[in-house]
Amino acid sequence: MSAAPEQAEADRALKARHRAMWAMGNYPAVAEQVIPELGALLVKASRVGLGDRVLDVGAGSGNAAIPAALAGAKVVACDLTPDLLEHGRRHAASQGTELEWREGDAEALPFADDEFDTVLSCVGVMFAPHHQASADELVRVCRSGGTIALLSWTPEGFIGEMFAAMKPYAPVPPPGAQPPPLWGREDHVRELLGDRVKDATFTRHEVIVDRFASPEEFRDYFKANYGPTVAIYRGLAEDPARAAELDLDLAELARRHNRGRDRLVMGWEYLLFTGEKGE
Repeated sequence: MSAAPEQAEADRALKARHRAMWAMGNYPAVAEQVIPELGALLVKASRVGLGDRVLDVGAGSGNAAIPAALAGAKVVACDLTPDLLEHGRRHAASQGTELEWREGDAEALPFADDEFDTVLSCVGVMFAPHHQASADELVRVCRSGGTIALLSWTPEGFIGEMFAAMKPYAPVPPPGAQPPPLWGREDHVRELLGDRVKDATFTRHEVIVDRFASPEEFRDYFKANYGPTVAIYRGLAEDPARAAELDLDLAELARRHNRGRDRLVMGWEYLLFTGEKGE
């Protein structure tokens, strides 16, 4: 077997693992209960309007796609994981809005060149393993003069630190796979997009998370609901001592970030990027 077919097979296996990981737990609960405001913030920043053709990449259950549809846009929500799309379809119906739900890989989007006025992603595309491939796709499907808008967790923020804390307990990533929080670095995004995008703006913000009473409650919630965390604990099923160490590490991480007194209050930093595709 030549190198190219071997690489293609490895890539298919990697995407299958990603698809399964995001189907674990209950990511829609995380999006709707912990960070519900982020999608609407991204839609506002990208100035989505009535009749705009909008693509949400790595849409999950529609945290950004549904607010875009409610703003009057013609929206396609695209994600690798069918389970998330099905939840989003039901949630959109309950909100009284309609949009298109398409299964697709952020690194090989099933859309034509220049098809959308706005291409956005809310903590979604950052989890595609090959960053340059997915960045190229974001640019390709956006029309000239259209908007690309991304909201990504930063490496220095809470979620970036959480991934760093989980890394020693996770399997070694395959060659070429890049850490998701790199999308939260301005220099990394500039390098990925190059001069194909102009009038770029980068701003750092925090979303305040205060729904958990204690660091332990946060940890247990993520152990039950957040796919990447669920997957790591499943991999430690035969090693309870290591799982207990991770328990301590995640609770301590939340404790270090706590700003509250009677309950856990954390600020989770993200990078908000907007830019215009050049001619």
